[in-house]
Amino acid sequence: MLPAEIAPADLVHTAHLPLADVALRLGTAALLGLMLGLNRELRGKAAGLRTHTLLSVSAAVATLVALELYYDLGSDGQGNPPDPIRAIQGVAQAIGLICAGIIIQGRGTRVRNLTTAATLWMAASLGLACGAGLYGIALLSGGIALALLLTLSVVERRFFGDKEEEDATD
Repeated sequence: MLPAEIAPADLVHTAHLPLADVALRLGTAALLGLMLGLNRELRGKAAGLRTHTLLSVSAAVATLVALELYYDLGSDGQGNPPDPIRAIQGVAQAIGLICAGIIIQGRGTRVRNLTTAATLWMAASLGLACGAGLYGIALLSGGIALALLLTLSVVERRFFGDKEEEDATD
């Protein structure tokens, strides 16, 4: 049951950003996360399409919510505005924990899964940029990340030889 002061129309729009802008930000985050996840999926990694896409979109959501709260809450009356940067800090801590788990999950004495952890971090960063509406940064950095993922594995194999099977496909 909805409280009387909330009209159904209030549930389908945001307070300060037009719904079309929110959809564009979330859609761009999903697309960029999907592109990174596709690279990991094609290499047979556990963190693939769904993980990268959901992580990127969730970071965008955290950013959008922080921005909306920033606009809604304004100042505390003492000249202290709320700090939306704390949302970025929270995303960074959460993704750090996830990435650490992925790295530790590798067995043996060798460090593994660093590239997958790095692409998850990039997916979160792309989501933060999309959530903030910084499309130029998101598209440029997403394109650079994808180009690096696609080309550096070939360069590593050609000039540095094949590592163990796990590392060669990372």
